[in-house]
Amino acid sequence: MKKFEAKTLEEAYALATRHFDCSLTELDCEIVQHPAAGFLSFFSKQAVIVVAPKHPAVAPESQQNVVKKPLKKTEKPASQPKKIKPVDTQKDLSEAKSDSKKDKHSAAQETVLESFFDEGDVELSSTDAEEQSSPVINPIQEEIEKELGALIGLSCFDIDVVEVDVIDQTAYIFMDGEDAALLIGKEGYRYNALSYLISNWLKNRYSLYIKLEIAQFLASQQEMIRSYMEPVIEHVEKEGWGRTRALDGILAQIALEQLREEFPNKYVAIKRTRNGERYVLINEFNKR
Repeated sequence: MKKFEAKTLEEAYALATRHFDCSLTELDCEIVQHPAAGFLSFFSKQAVIVVAPKHPAVAPESQQNVVKKPLKKTEKPASQPKKIKPVDTQKDLSEAKSDSKKDKHSAAQETVLESFFDEGDVELSSTDAEEQSSPVINPIQEEIEKELGALIGLSCFDIDVVEVDVIDQTAYIFMDGEDAALLIGKEGYRYNALSYLISNWLKNRYSLYIKLEIAQFLASQQEMIRSYMEPVIEHVEKEGWGRTRALDGILAQIALEQLREEFPNKYVAIKRTRNGERYVLINEFNKR
């Protein structure tokens, strides 16, 4: 699959047909984002489509040997020593000293960054090792992170950060990258689908719950629900019971967690209407 962007859908389709060297009827196209002119050239959006050939033979040979770029979170190969040219003049000597200082500064920055992200790779002396035990990496956490990275690598989305922490039977998953907004989708529909898919996988295989964060989407949704819950909480404190409006996808789960934290001594559960819509009910335990 390959992603194409243009000002209009027609231009995006034209890019796709030129890239695969075939007609549009031989391609499977999905519209990821419709173009928008915006207001006075502000808030404009380009057309974004995802295209794959219906038959593998349609793909050009240049694309058949393309290797998907690995995630950024991989081990770096050992750096090769640089060849230093002989210094012939005093000017070259001063420039060589300046370059040497820059290389040392860059090496120091890389050391700090690597120690920040890879705390488990820091070597401790024998004295420090007795005082501070090395962090234990959960093998399940590594396995989940590896398999999620492989899954995202097969997609057309540019997501270069996939991190997983397993704490108290919950897998906290963080993803980020250039196409984070596209992975979330309009009104979060792709986020809900991906969260449902990963939740079923981790529940059946590892008996884990999940909290999926893509960029800052989950945090923004939690803040929005927290603001919405204020009048609901006031009504429950006054009347002794209450309910939320119909909530979609992850919003119902977020509301459930916040209300259970607010009312630990009340019955708080997700219910469904006749139309299948979900809402959260707050009541006394003997009045369900």
